[in-house]
Amino acid sequence: MSFGEKRSWIYAVSALVVPVAYFATVLGRVPGADVTKIAYVWPMLTAIGVAVVLNIVASIVATIASPGDADKEDERDKEINRLGQHVGFYVVSVCALVPLGLAMVEAEHFWIANALYLAFVVSAITSSIVKIVAYRRGF
Repeated sequence: MSFGEKRSWIYAVSALVVPVAYFATVLGRVPGADVTKIAYVWPMLTAIGVAVVLNIVASIVATIASPGDADKEDERDKEINRLGQHVGFYVVSVCALVPLGLAMVEAEHFWIANALYLAFVVSAITSSIVKIVAYRRGF
């Protein structure tokens, strides 16, 4: 497995695990509650910070585990990364229409913020999956 693929797996796992924990915690409070009273800002910022730190630490561990592979990047790696980022951009662009629509109908900030966060999560997971598939099936 190339180092680029390892990084894609790391990103996919952190982009999936951390938001699932966040949404389970925060959306678990919604039934029967007034969403204006639900504290979501600090949990969301914490989830984003944890995802970033997890990504960095896991990448460092992967680099330590195979130091010879960490600095090797060829044209294929660059093209796969570009393709994943390209697809991720389009996904987040389309998904961002939901929070935009919520803002236009003057929905609560809770729903707008969570829809936007979910748009970024879906984009990150999609981008990672595209990269992993490109590494596995060929580019």
